[in-house]
Amino acid sequence: MSTTPTTVERNLRKERIGIVTSDKMNKSIVVTVERRVMHPKYGKFVKRSSTFMAHDENGDAHVGDTVRISETRPLSKMKRWRVVEIVERAK
Repeated sequence: MSTTPTTVERNLRKERIGIVTSDKMNKSIVVTVERRVMHPKYGKFVKRSSTFMAHDENGDAHVGDTVRISETRPLSKMKRWRVVEIVERAK
């Protein structure tokens, strides 16, 4: 007899909030995440951006929407993120 725990322990997943820049693919979106980093020499804050391809199962997210994405197993060559929720719709 083996006992299975009712709560499954999962590793902590990274989460990011960004803006959808492309939704032209089926079940995939491109999300741009901006962060502010202090310049090492001049001390001024500089914007740095990263782009992530995320899996959008229902195709709900569109260009301009703010979404929360979460790290996941590799889903394709480029996709390692999954859409958790749509934080804010584009106006």
